Amino acid sequence: MSLKERLTEDMKQAMKSKEAGKLHLSVIRMVRANIKNVEIDSKQELSDDGVLDVVAKEVKMRRDSIEEFKKGNRPDLVENLEQEVAILMNYLPEQLSEAEVRTLVEQAVVEAKAVSPKDMGKVMAVLMPKVKGRADGKLVNTIVRELLNQ
Repeated sequence: MSLKERLTEDMKQAMKSKEAGKLHLSVIRMVRANIKNVEIDSKQELSDDGVLDVVAKEVKMRRDSIEEFKKGNRPDLVENLEQEVAILMNYLPEQLSEAEVRTLVEQAVVEAKAVSPKDMGKVMAVLMPKVKGRADGKLVNTIVRELLNQ
């Protein structure tokens, strides 16, 4: 079953569960709308990789918003967004731990023959396809900077 089909099936389930599934329903509808917008813009149907990109982008947007709402002392909005992130994470592949990311970064540094922070672009070019959708970009960026600055 493709990721788009899974979203459709989950949306149907959320509709059937009425009040209990309202948050699920709104999050899934929003993701499906964004997928449709990307498809319209690109004039082609998205593959599972494309759908993963959209879902990962939605997660990133919510995590950024959570940080801002925490600064603004809005725990009500933070809690709501955290629930939305939890729902969206169900559609992403299992996330890599920090140790696993660190190992992949070390391999990418060797593969890209990077020796200074100026080589960060080379390392990221090698690394990002390996961690796509499975690790937070900020974490990857932080670890790469840390290793290249040694």
